[in-house]
Order: sequence, then structure tokens, then C-alpha cells
Amino acid sequence: MKGQPPRPALHTILLATLLFGCDPGRPNWDAPIEGPARPRSQVAATENARSEVGQALGTTVADASKVVLFGDLHIHTTYSFDAYLFSLPLMGGEGAHPPNDACDFARYCANLDFYALTDHAESLVEETWESSKESIRQCNDVAGDPTDPDVVAFMGFEWSQAGTTPETHFGHRCVFFRDTADEALPTRPIGARADTEILASARDNIGMMRMVTPWNWQQYTDYMKYVTTVVDQPMCEEGVPVRDNSAQCKDVSPTPQGLREKLDDWGFDARVIPHGPAGGMYTPATTRIDKHLDPAMFDPERQLLVEIMSGHGNSEEYRPWREWTVDADGNRECPEPTEDYLACCWQAGEIMRSRCRDLPAEECERRIVEARKFATEAYIRPQQVFPDAPREAWLDCDQCRDCFKPSFAYRPLESIQYAMTLTRDDATGPDGKPLRFRYGFVGSSDGHSGRPGTGYKAVERGMMTDVTGEPSAITMMAQDYMGRMENPQQPLRPEPGRIRLSGNDLRVSNFLYPGGIAAVHSAGRSREKIWDAMQRREVYGTSGPRILLWFDLLDGDQRVPMGSQVMRADTPLFQVRAAGAPVQKPGCPDWVHEGMSVERVSRLCRNECNNPGDERHPISAIEVVRIRTRSTAGEPIEQLIEDPWKRFDCAPDPAGCAVSFEDEDFVSDGRDSLYYVRAVQTETQEIIGAGLGTTFDDQGRAISIDWCEPGSACLGPSQERAWSSPIFVDYGPPDAPPA
Repeated sequence: MKGQPPRPALHTILLATLLFGCDPGRPNWDAPIEGPARPRSQVAATENARSEVGQALGTTVADASKVVLFGDLHIHTTYSFDAYLFSLPLMGGEGAHPPNDACDFARYCANLDFYALTDHAESLVEETWESSKESIRQCNDVAGDPTDPDVVAFMGFEWSQAGTTPETHFGHRCVFFRDTADEALPTRPIGARADTEILASARDNIGMMRMVTPWNWQQYTDYMKYVTTVVDQPMCEEGVPVRDNSAQCKDVSPTPQGLREKLDDWGFDARVIPHGPAGGMYTPATTRIDKHLDPAMFDPERQLLVEIMSGHGNSEEYRPWREWTVDADGNRECPEPTEDYLACCWQAGEIMRSRCRDLPAEECERRIVEARKFATEAYIRPQQVFPDAPREAWLDCDQCRDCFKPSFAYRPLESIQYAMTLTRDDATGPDGKPLRFRYGFVGSSDGHSGRPGTGYKAVERGMMTDVTGEPSAITMMAQDYMGRMENPQQPLRPEPGRIRLSGNDLRVSNFLYPGGIAAVHSAGRSREKIWDAMQRREVYGTSGPRILLWFDLLDGDQRVPMGSQVMRADTPLFQVRAAGAPVQKPGCPDWVHEGMSVERVSRLCRNECNNPGDERHPISAIEVVRIRTRSTAGEPIEQLIEDPWKRFDCAPDPAGCAVSFEDEDFVSDGRDSLYYVRAVQTETQEIIGAGLGTTFDDQGRAISIDWCEPGSACLGPSQERAWSSPIFVDYGPPDAPPA
């Protein structure tokens, strides 16, 4: 039929089968949890080593009753639509990694203390939801004594909302539950959208790929069946209590308000963690986090924590530049480049300028203006204006040049620092104060290969990050075909309905890092104790390494730990204690090989486990950030965020670093403030340590980027770090009790 791809001849299929062997179909989907509980001696030795470091830095009686535990609260398996797609041969994938792999990787490869399974709710059907729950229960069953397990596995899902405009975008949130019994978990997850069009398009594309690569026929057929199951899932009936709907239906709530109401309806103890808020891969340009403080949208009792760092980058830092602005008449204006920032709308104009060639000067300038205008309308896909332009042509537009491991296409008005300045005087939170974000900070991986807790070593980029292997030649040809333009000298106006369906920016892979880590100061290893630590916000995040960090407000003989909220009218005094992550030894410990088969250690861990030695990386500095909340709507943001407010250089001592400081201005300022600290390690060589590696000319203009190919390690200098949760100090009369 005209317009359809040609069908391969039968002899072609037979020849391909002979040349490439039988297609394995769905390999590794049924791999069982293999490893028993880790040796108790190994778990105890790890805890004792952390406690000894704390004691050397001045651990108090209160500290001694707690242990620092590390985990990952954001992990995807191939039950997620995108993870399954990345696992296919056409994407350079290595095959399936179902939930059972996550359990063994967490315990044996990453040596974690806890993790949460958070596959995309939009991709889950009854079969995969039930299978995920069963895997989590099995993982907890083999973990040993529930009061002292080797790992705690939490069950959850990701609510993946992505609006096409700043007004309709709310972002992604990981939801997980304290308990794992059937009666303590929802019958089905809660998604943000149906994704029918995106999934159906992916299924059709895979169908075409199956025709031209018949040696992978069964793998692609299995994927198509999976997608069809998701697409054909009926929608739940609106306005019906959650328990009255069928287990087979797809439950969708497109706003945070709907998510909160459904969680209220279920009534289970849950945590909701926003993740990657400043990342622009799916966040429209100029999006502001302000609307999340709408009382109808905010859920402060569940939403106690925020993901400050993941394998998709850091969302901490505020910057004053903007992707574009709006003038008094409502017209969008593209900012000129500065030393700190190059807007993609501006670079779209420069790409047009390079293509003018024989065009009259006046017409060239008109098209430059047009290209910039069209780029402001693309929100997350400005490259659709020139889809045939190579990735190098866009330079480092829309990226934060001076952020630590920044998220791709950084959105400063979605950053955590910006969020912490906001307040709603017309609404109050659970503490009776004006509604604010009172987040504790965690890191996690957001990995898509069923591997929680990556980032412990600067090896195996394809395992530690979401970068897959080299895409197939056919895939690259297809991308080139889709990027063709009839007239390369005429910028294209993106179609609003297709902004999210095509034109992915290939520079994204240079912003995929080893995953972050969540740490808790817990009174024990049990599920209940870890949950309580998260409830207290006595948590912190790292960029991946297992850095140890304590941050306290000193109140006489008492210590008020990170995450606390207090009211006082005297000068607050703080103490920080930090020690770097252990220096890693190559390979895996002996107990890993004793607990899992050679094949499983090779496939899951790639024979490189978290294998700490006795020496630790020194801490080079302690940085303190002070943020005041807005007292008036027009108060300049730049005056409220002091980063760093104080910096203390540390001696290069592997034993760690301890400093104290006070805020001499707190009483005279008389306003609420929050404080958090960064413990910064000495420089090491890390995966994607140098980012895009932009080169500048003598005038400070970007002229090239140093592209990192998927098959390369791309090690570069980096100072890994840990972020404490804030201590919120509200100004109040001396006799006011702590909040």
C-alpha cells in the first residue's frame, strides 16, 4: 500500500534468524530474588564504622541513639513505559530489569538500607501493580528480622504530571506507603494522565522497527503487547469512591488536588515527594513553583520532603536569569546573552543567522526575529524550530553554567531555594503559620534500570546513569529522517499538540548523572523507625557518595536536629559535623559473591559494588545557606537568598570537619529564617563531572560544547556534596514554646 513501509521478504527474515540466532523475547523478566539477607556482621560493621566517625566528631547522647542509614526513594524498573523502551535493542538497552532486580541490586550491589519502588503509575496495570507489591513483600521477607532487617523496601508509584504550559504544569511526585500488606495499599496506583496517544505512537514506531530488524522480532512484539494492555485499560469512573472502582481500571487525577483527595479517600499513611522541580526536560520555560502553595493543591502533611538531587541533576540553586520575559503589551522578549546564560530563543535566532546566506539582509533579520519568537512558544522543545540543527548548534542554551550538576534546561523559578522564600498569608499550614514550603531535603536516583542507589563509584556509566548504549544505526537514521526540513532557511512554528511528542534534545544525555542518595538519622533499622525519621524531616541528601552529615541548633544542653522548626527571639547557635564518603575499593566484597551467583553479580552489579575501604575522602568546606521568607509580595528574591551566607574551609583531614556559627543579625532583623548546610568533598574525578564543557571566546561568548558520547566514561573534576535539611527558625517572643 502506498505510504506503508515495505515488508521484508520471507528469505530476509530467515536469513536474519540464521545470522543472529533466535530472538530471546522477554529475557530476565522472571529472574527471582536470589540473595538471602546480607550477613548480620557486615550490616553491623557498616553501622559501627559510621558511628565511630560521629563519635570522633563529637557525637552526643542523642546522636548515639540513632544511626545514619542510606536509601533511594525513587527507582523505576521496566514496568515503567520509558524504562521498558530504554531496555530495547534499538535504544542500546541491555534487556529487562523487573522489580526483583531492584531488591538484589539495593542489597548486594549498592549496599542500601532502604529503597522505594516508584514506577510510573500511568504505565502500571493490575498485573504489574500486583507483581510489584509481591516483589516488595518478598524482598522484605528475605531481609531478616523486621525490627533489624538488612533492607526495608517500600511500595509506591510516581504520579507523572507534565503540563504543556507554565500554568498547567505541576510536575512529578513520588508516592510511597509505610506498610506493604494488601489491606494497607491502594488497589491500583494513581496516575496523572492516560498517555494513550504517546503510548500508541510508540507502539506503532516499534512495529515499524520490528519489520526492519526481524532478529529482534519477539522482543518488539512483547513490547507492543505491553503497550496495548496499558492503552486498552479502561478509565475509572469519575466521582466514585476509590474503593468502589474496579482493580482493572486506570485511576487518573490530573492535578495535585485530585491526587491528595484520592490519597485522603484511601486513608493510608503515605509520603509524597516532588522530584526534579527545576529540570526543564518536561517543565515548560518560565514555570513558577508559586502555584504549588495554593491550599487546594498543597499537601503539607504528606509532602514533607523534596528531592534536591537525582540522576537527572540538581534542583537546589536559584538564578536571576529568565528563559524569556513579557513586556507591558504582553509580547515575549528574548534576553540577550550574558556571561552567565544563553537563552535558547536567542540561539534559535543565531542558527537562523547562520543560514541566511543569499537572503536579503532585511529578510534575514525578519526570520531571526521570527525564529526567536517561535522558540519562546516551544516551552520545552525549542529545537523544534530547527529540527535538523545538530545538537552542537544549540551550544549550552538554557543551561545553568555555574550550578553544581544542574538539571537539564534549568528552571530557576522552580528551584528549591526560590520555593523556600515563598509564603501565603491568606492560608495557614499545620503549624498555624502562613502556608510555606517546609521541606526536608533528600537525594535519590530516578534511575530507569531497576538499580536503586547508584553513584557509589565513578565506573560503568551505563549502569550508574540513565545513559544507555549506542543507539542502533537504524534509530539514528530514523532521527535524521524525522528532523528533515523542506526549507532549512525557514524556521518552523511548533505545533502545540506535538510539543511533547517529538524533538527530544540529544544534549540531555550530558545531564544524566549517577543517582543521588537519601540519608536518615534513624533510631533503628526498622520500617517504623525509618518512617519516623522522615516524618521528623531528620534527613539529608547527597549527590551519590555516602557522606556523613550532622546539623544541629544548640539550645543549652539540648540539640535540635536538621528538619526541626523552632521559635525563638535570641541569637541562634548552630553546629555542623561532616565526614566524606569512604574511598572505594575495586570489585565487590566476598560476601556478595557468596550470596549471589556469578551470573547475577555480573549482570546486576557489573562486578562493581559499593565496596568501601577504611579511608574517607576529606571534606574541603562547609557552606551555610540562609534564606528569609518574603515579607511583601514585591520583595526582591535576590535579597532573600544568601548562598553561601557563610563558608568554612576545612583542613584536609579524612576524619572529617566540625564547625560552629551563629546568626548575629537574627534578633535585629526580627524575621523568620531558615538555614541549611552543604558539606563539600575534595575534588574527585566523576562521571559527567565537567557537564557540557562549554568553550568561550575572548568576549565570553559560547562557541562550542565538548560533547560526551554515550560509550565514554566522561570523567571530569567534581566536588561531591551533601545537603542537610533546613532548620526553620521563626522569630517570636522569648517565652513562646517551640512549634
